[in-house]
Amino acid sequence: MQAKDSNPPDGGYGWVVVVSAFMVMGLTAAVLKTFGLFFVEIQQHFDELASTTSWITSVTIAIFHLGAPVASSLCVRYTHRAVVITGGLLAFSGMALGFFGLNMVWMYATTGFLQGLGISFSWTPAISIVSHYFSKKRALANAVASAGECAFAFTFGPFFQWLISQYGWKGALLIIGGIQLNICVCGMLMRPLASGCLLEARHSRAETPPGSGASRTDEEKSPITHKTFNWMLVRRPEFVLYAVFGILAAMSFFVPPLFLVPLSYSLGIDESWTASLLSILAMVDFAGRLLCGWYANLHITKTVHLLTMTITLISTSLMLLPLANSYLSLAIFTGFYGFFFGTTVAVHITVLADVVGMPDFDSALGLFMLIRSTGGFVGPPLAGLIVDMAGDYRAGFYMAGATLVLSAGLLVTLDQFQQRKERGRQTNAKPEKSALPYPSLHLLKLQ
Repeated sequence: MQAKDSNPPDGGYGWVVVVSAFMVMGLTAAVLKTFGLFFVEIQQHFDELASTTSWITSVTIAIFHLGAPVASSLCVRYTHRAVVITGGLLAFSGMALGFFGLNMVWMYATTGFLQGLGISFSWTPAISIVSHYFSKKRALANAVASAGECAFAFTFGPFFQWLISQYGWKGALLIIGGIQLNICVCGMLMRPLASGCLLEARHSRAETPPGSGASRTDEEKSPITHKTFNWMLVRRPEFVLYAVFGILAAMSFFVPPLFLVPLSYSLGIDESWTASLLSILAMVDFAGRLLCGWYANLHITKTVHLLTMTITLISTSLMLLPLANSYLSLAIFTGFYGFFFGTTVAVHITVLADVVGMPDFDSALGLFMLIRSTGGFVGPPLAGLIVDMAGDYRAGFYMAGATLVLSAGLLVTLDQFQQRKERGRQTNAKPEKSALPYPSLHLLKLQ
C-alpha cells in the first residue's frame, strides 16, 4: 500500500498529475474515437471489404481492454510513470509503422495491436495514479482527467481531416504518432508517491540496534517489489457485482454512437446537420463530466447513489430518443444522453475505488477493464441483430436503455450489500467498545 493512499495529497502536485492524465486521455481515447476518419481511405487503398477494414479498430479496442490487467500488474510491480512512458512509445510505434502500409495484416499488427497496447499502457496507469493522488477530491480529479477525451475528440475530427487532405492517410498516421510521443512527456510528470511500507521499514531500521543479525541486503530491499497483482478480487462479491454492472453498461454505451447517424438519415435529416449531432454529443459529454465531478466533490450524495441516478437518467433518455421525429427533437434527446453519459464516466472509476479500496485499486482497474470488454464486444452485434429483426434503428436504442435499467438494479444490490456489511462490522465492534469504560470489573474478577 502506498504511503499516501491513506492520506493522499488531495491537491498540490496532484493537479499536475491530473493535467498530465487529461493530456493522456486525449492522446489515446480521443485518437481511438476519431480513427474512423481513416476508414474509407484505408479501405480504398487496399481495395478491401468494409468488414475486413473494420478489424483494425476492433483489434485496437480488444487489445486496449485485454492489455489493462497487464498494465495494472506492471504498475504494481514498477511505477505508473514507467508504464505510461512505455505506452507512449508503443502508441508512436504503431502509428509510425502503420505509415508503411504494406498490407492489411500489417495494419492489424501496427495501428491495431501496437496502437491498442500503447493506449492500454497509457490510459490505465494515467487514470489509476489520479485516484492515488486524491481522496476527498477524487471524483473531481477523475472527471477533469477524463474530460480530456471529449476536449481532444472535438478538435481532432477537423484536424485529422485536414492532415489526411494535406499529407494523405499515411502521412497523417506518422504525424499523429509523433504527437502521441507527448504521452511520454506526460508520463515523466507522473511522479510516484512514496511507499508507506518503505517509510515504515526505514523507520524500523533506524530503531534496530547495530549487530542485531539482520541482513543489510534484506533490509534495504524495497517492500514495493513484493507487491503482486491481486487476482483474488474475483472472489469478492462486491467487486463481482460491480464488474457485471460494467458488462451491462458497456453493452449499452457502444450502441448509441453506432446507430445515431443511421437513425438521423432514416428521419430524412440532411448530412451536414447529422454531423453536428456528434459535436453536440462531445460538448455536452464534456460539460457532464466536469459538472458531475464538481458535484461529487461536495460529498452531498454517496458516489454509488450518484452513479445509480445517472445510469437511470441515461436509460430514460435512450428510451425517449427514438421518439424524436425531427432534427431539433433528436438534438435535444442526444444532448440529454451525452450529458448523462459524461456524468457516468466522471464517477464510475471513483465508485470502483470505493468498492475495493485503494490498496487493491490498480488490480481492480485492470480486472474491471478486462471483464467489461465482453460487454463492448457483445453489445453492438446484439443491437445490430435486434435492428435487423425489427427493421428499425430505434430498436437498438430500446435494447441499450433496457440493458442499463438492469445495470442500475445491480448498483442498488451492490449498495444494499455494502450497507449490510458495514452494519455487520459495527455490530461486531460494539461489545468491544462497551467493555472499555469498565476495566475495574475485570480487575475485581482477577482478584
